Amino acid sequence: MATVTASLKKGTSVDIRGRRFLWRSDEPPAAGGADSGPTPYEFLLGSLAACIAMTLRIYATHKDLPLSGVDVELEFDRVHADDCLDCDEEANGVIEQIHSKVRIYGNLTAAQRTRLAQVASRCPVHKTLDLGLQIVDAVSFPDAEG
Repeated sequence: MATVTASLKKGTSVDIRGRRFLWRSDEPPAAGGADSGPTPYEFLLGSLAACIAMTLRIYATHKDLPLSGVDVELEFDRVHADDCLDCDEEANGVIEQIHSKVRIYGNLTAAQRTRLAQVASRCPVHKTLDLGLQIVDAVSFPDAEG
């Protein structure tokens, strides 16, 4: 189980903590922020990119494949449902998509390349995003309690 906490202190800058790590998210000036860290969508893409690369490394190590590196490029986009030929459902006429480009390096056979291409889309974060998830919200107002 993974747990993070986030605290908004000033403007749109948010301090995020997970285990012993601290990082910051913010919005660019055009969106009213100070640009003191990646946006939430950039963190989402970063999580997916890291998971893809790590999953490929773990698989290659387990199978003793000569993987020398992985580069992952992801882009988040919203497209009109009418423009999306591969989309199954419409959500208010807009579909959110992540476009993925994975480059895998190493002296690999054709069969190894085929298998690694399959593994790239099977990392846990990819599966979670692809299958969807349920978010259970709980909101409180500590200043009003009492």
